[in-house]
Amino acid sequence: MYPESSQRSALARAFGCARVVFNDAVRAREQARVAKEPFPTAAVLSQTLITRAKDTPERSWLGEVSAVVLQQALRDAEAAYKNFFASLTGERKGKKVGAPRFKSRKDRRQAIRYTANARWKITDNGRLSLPKIGEIKAKWSRELPVTPSSVTVIKDAAGRYFASFVIDTDPETDQERWNEPEPDAAIGVDLGLAHFAVLSDGTKIHSPRFLRRAEKKLKKTQRELSRKQKGSRNREKARLKVARVHAQVADARKEFHQQLSTKLIRENQAVAVEDLAVSGLARTRLAKSVHDAGWSQFVAMLDYKAQRYGRTFVKVGRFEPTSQVCSACGHRDGPKPLDVREWTCPACGTQHDRDHNAAKNVKTAAGLAASACGAPIRPEPIPAQRDETGSHGIPPENRAA
Repeated sequence: MYPESSQRSALARAFGCARVVFNDAVRAREQARVAKEPFPTAAVLSQTLITRAKDTPERSWLGEVSAVVLQQALRDAEAAYKNFFASLTGERKGKKVGAPRFKSRKDRRQAIRYTANARWKITDNGRLSLPKIGEIKAKWSRELPVTPSSVTVIKDAAGRYFASFVIDTDPETDQERWNEPEPDAAIGVDLGLAHFAVLSDGTKIHSPRFLRRAEKKLKKTQRELSRKQKGSRNREKARLKVARVHAQVADARKEFHQQLSTKLIRENQAVAVEDLAVSGLARTRLAKSVHDAGWSQFVAMLDYKAQRYGRTFVKVGRFEPTSQVCSACGHRDGPKPLDVREWTCPACGTQHDRDHNAAKNVKTAAGLAASACGAPIRPEPIPAQRDETGSHGIPPENRAA
């Protein structure tokens, strides 16, 4: 979105009012916890923090923004506490969620939400009309298939404004938009740094290295920022330049991940990847390259797209020796340093590309290596080598009489 100067000021007021109501709700609950009293309900908080607060001199400016924005801020606080308690009891799966914290006006990301009862609308000339804000010029990324139930207005660290809509869709309709792949179409994906991904069919996908490519420009903008006086308007301008460069890098990386994940899910019935220890790798000398690759974001996209379009998505354990096992015969040749990109299996003599072999093993370890009729494919057995047969006990000449 591209708001005018007066509209940016109105949005700033809305962001600030929503932030104050959220912080007041967190403070009220924290005070109740310290006093060992029951938490105030959402209805009580709405009455005290919004309705009555507007009549006081200290909070009279809450009436300058839409009441729906303030109500949604209370709902956000309520949802934050529910997620926190569900995380404590184990009802919420995945990453642990901490207790809600106060929001700061210095937070680079600000957001407000309007529901249908706020009477916002999309005008005939393609503008977004928001209550007490006005009609904002917008550039649409796609047409809305149905009437949205809510819209969230977001301001990011680079000073850009976005509108995010919530709509109800039919998953079956989404699946019909794609042609169904072959029943036995499956792929294993080996993620890396030399190549972003190597597929089990031999395809190698080049790593764009968006951050590395932007380092020269980023270095210049950060140098300009460091020379500006803290608290000055020129420093804020310089900060926005740095934030815009980072935003361009993040957007380009996300677009690359979206296109590649969509392609893999569209063309295969099943996709398998290795569950990498990204947090551990991010503490090594390869940290910048690991963050630049964005593996976690890419795997998350594969996961939700597979669920949405009815595909099978499998994560292979990170301790699976995919780089040590021959994909042809199953012989385990032991760990290898990273500079070894090709190796020959001593058992069957097959020459392997390290990443391609790992991708094949990822597919096999996930149980996706199956023939068209569904029978599992296993490596063909080979005769044991001469030095591997028999007993490996004490040689006769070394045995005691």
